[in-house]
Amino acid sequence: MSRTPQRIVCLTTETVEVLYALGEQDRIVGISGYTVRPPEARKEKPKVFAFTSGDIEKILAVQPDLVLTFSDLQSEISRDLIKAGVPVYAFNTRSVEDILGMIETVGRLVGAEAKALEIVAGLEAEIEKARAIAAERFAKTGKKPRVYFEEWDEPLISGIRWASELIEIAGGEDIFAEQARSPLAKDRRPTPEDVIAGAPDIIIGSWCGKHFRPERVAARPGWDAIPAVNRKNMHEIKSAIILTPGPVAISEGLPQLLAIFDL
Repeated sequence: MSRTPQRIVCLTTETVEVLYALGEQDRIVGISGYTVRPPEARKEKPKVFAFTSGDIEKILAVQPDLVLTFSDLQSEISRDLIKAGVPVYAFNTRSVEDILGMIETVGRLVGAEAKALEIVAGLEAEIEKARAIAAERFAKTGKKPRVYFEEWDEPLISGIRWASELIEIAGGEDIFAEQARSPLAKDRRPTPEDVIAGAPDIIIGSWCGKHFRPERVAARPGWDAIPAVNRKNMHEIKSAIILTPGPVAISEGLPQLLAIFDL
């Protein structure tokens, strides 16, 4: 008899993505309403929670034997579920290594470690391929594009750690790489003057939940002096891709960065 969890609720999209990739989607009995990957999950699985809000009774109604949550943002629902007697595994994914580790951990939790390691190996190969392309470009040009990654516009929030690391892997230089190492968004709030002083060659917008508007960026006072704005070198990567701490950030986000940096 298997002692691995058979009825799993995933309160963020990346663990849904991993379980489907592992072929273990039949274990999923509930998802977040914000789940986007894979698309069929939204059709097949009941939505039992939003992201930070919802009715715990909806989760309990599907009788989970494991709930997968994400970071301090879901600490309250994690606490309430634990009090209700439900096992909870809370991921705190922040870096590219954390993404790979999350995949391995989910694989172990459901007894599919070998398949999880295959997925991780494939993603590691993608990372090495991207590094090789970036190194070849640097050998030819002798420079790395300076990049400002904007996660939000009001207030300004610069990129989270895994986005910053993917920029580096793709051959760019994140102008706020040091701030990206902070796990808290409040520590990633540059002033407009900070961005102007950073003089990025490229601006990447990934406004969570809404479309990036480069014309609004260009209209900010003084930003016409920024090389990226002056040369109209502003690009969007959908937040559902680059700001999801799952396989998609590497499999789709990294290639998009490489394409943007192919100046």
